[in-house]
Amino acid sequence: MAEAIRFLLGEEERALAGVSPTMTVLDYLRTCERRTGTKEGCAEGDCGACTVVLSEPDDAGGLRHFSVNSCIQFVPTLHGRKLTTVEDLAPSGADLHPVQAALVARHGSQCGFCTPGFVMQLYAGWLEGRLGGRQEVKDWLAGNLCRCTGYGPIVEAALDAGSVAADRAGDAETAARLRGLAAEGMLRLAADGQAWFAPESVDELARLYAAHPEAVLVSGATDVGLWVTKLHRRLGTLIDLGRVAELRTIEEGPSSLRIGATATHRAAAGALARLHPDLGELLRRFASIQIRNAGTVGGNIANGSPIGDLPPAFIALGATLHLRRGDARRDLPLEDFFLDYGRQDRQPGEFVEAVTVPRPGPSSRFACYKLSKRFDQDISAVMAAFRVEMAEGAIRSARLAFGGMAGTPKRAPAAEAALVGARPGAG
Repeated sequence: MAEAIRFLLGEEERALAGVSPTMTVLDYLRTCERRTGTKEGCAEGDCGACTVVLSEPDDAGGLRHFSVNSCIQFVPTLHGRKLTTVEDLAPSGADLHPVQAALVARHGSQCGFCTPGFVMQLYAGWLEGRLGGRQEVKDWLAGNLCRCTGYGPIVEAALDAGSVAADRAGDAETAARLRGLAAEGMLRLAADGQAWFAPESVDELARLYAAHPEAVLVSGATDVGLWVTKLHRRLGTLIDLGRVAELRTIEEGPSSLRIGATATHRAAAGALARLHPDLGELLRRFASIQIRNAGTVGGNIANGSPIGDLPPAFIALGATLHLRRGDARRDLPLEDFFLDYGRQDRQPGEFVEAVTVPRPGPSSRFACYKLSKRFDQDISAVMAAFRVEMAEGAIRSARLAFGGMAGTPKRAPAAEAALVGARPGAG
């Protein structure tokens, strides 16, 4: 069992014990490491000024690199990972990284406050090879705000940097180092009157949560992080689901898609788009790359928000939720999980294990729509999803689901009944 947070800061190894489990990565960088290039703009994961890049071992012996908002990430989530900040890109101060050099050449900075966040988000895109086209760059930067320069020079700089191939020659060696740092098993921390547990198997999680049903479950911290930074809540016991590999699985079957509770929105986006293109477009508009890299499908369901984007779409498709408490498992239709505002059908010690979404068949028609004040990086004012089954040109059955219209995601049974027998497009 590990009792210290072990990670790489750039190329340097760190081992932290005695830090508050709910200290944010941003606060750690600025107050403990004096790395002040990472900025706090909003403290809620909206502006991108605090963007950093995390790296973790993948299944092929290399690394998966991804950007996150450090203002809402807790320090214990760094365990077994590499943290890269803007200070790491040109440590000597002489040779700028291609992303930095492109921003300088294109005059992509004015006041400079947001620039480190843009640099790190573009660095993540450079590593992933995601800076190849203008629209791709705009989508990539949807979670980074600039209030003075304007985005034109930044987009041009991104395209310039994207023409330079990324160097990932050291990934395998770094991956081996990271595996060694996290080789002691479950992480357990106790400090500042708080406790943090990070189990590594679903059985370990089930036993732990049964013993600590009062604990707050956390994975991407895109919601729980705001409890700390905005509501100033003091959390007692937290259980981190992010190291439970079984909960991250995504299984694409011939008749359904099963998504593990801690699969991130980014990880699930491809499978959801293959299920139906409208789901892919919905995920494109879901928050930002940084949030989609951290936020999870199960979290979007379990937090019970009436304006969550995925629940209405999944309800319209007839999704089933899989829950576990100790050794006991149960399934229920997703719409039955939401009881009232702030109340879900989840018993003490019970957690969401996965969700199964049926594939629309040849006789199905499905569509979903998100209405919001902004196209990018905005919560839904109304989310609507519709599925109808057709037979001989008439609607045989209908499922209409809405978010933002009540205290929970809800179906519209009267409208569904009224549609049965209707012939779309007829006179």
